[in-house]
Amino acid sequence: MSEVLLQAAGLRLAFGGVRAADGIDLAVMGGEFLAIIGPNGAGKTTFINMTTGYLRPQSGEITYEGRRITGMAPRAIVKLGIARSFQLPQLFLEHTVEQNLALAVASREGIWSPLAPLRRPRYREEAHDLLERFGLAAIAGTRADALNEGARKLADIAMAVALRPRLLLMDEPTSGVAASEKMAVVETLARVLREAKVTAVFVEHDMDVVERFADRVAVWSQGRIAALGPPQEVLADPAVQRDVIGIERHPATPEAPHA
Repeated sequence: MSEVLLQAAGLRLAFGGVRAADGIDLAVMGGEFLAIIGPNGAGKTTFINMTTGYLRPQSGEITYEGRRITGMAPRAIVKLGIARSFQLPQLFLEHTVEQNLALAVASREGIWSPLAPLRRPRYREEAHDLLERFGLAAIAGTRADALNEGARKLADIAMAVALRPRLLLMDEPTSGVAASEKMAVVETLARVLREAKVTAVFVEHDMDVVERFADRVAVWSQGRIAALGPPQEVLADPAVQRDVIGIERHPATPEAPHA
């Protein structure tokens, strides 16, 4: 049985009268792909922000590998082995894809100069290896502002993987990606992350993606976890279909009696 990698216990956070986290309890198991689904405003991104240090819960705690990380700064959390990607890709648009990856590799070692990483062969070599793994080698010399959304998402997540995390949190990795590209993008992500033995938590609205790639699904509703379990079980729940997926099941109409 996998060990608990990340544990959230009793997380609460309110913005005015809105409860973004209202007693969140969740254990993320090592090696799993956990999907978080739910309507807009349910608190999904708030959970990622608390886990990665961008927000601090008003109560409750988060532990990673048994160590309390509640309230730690984002950079300190990254150094422990937790990385994230954002809904909007965070790329240096004036740089090429390879240069973006080289900068990410260098930042892992605490080098933040915009030029030094681009001059050192070992950073470029590691960047090229990541590009090969993510299927981006053919566009290594392309500026980030010329990429389509699918390639931008892959490059953004490749930069997160360059940090060598053990846990990666992704906020809507298929947001903005063309429907014809979604499955290919997620297949690439899943392959690379599983090969690297990276545990993944991802917020997602495409239920086909969730059903195909998630090991477990957590349903967020008004700052709480309303359901948690295997995708086949959770996505078949009538309440989840009605409130999250948007399917209303009506009782069958009884047949009229025969004359």
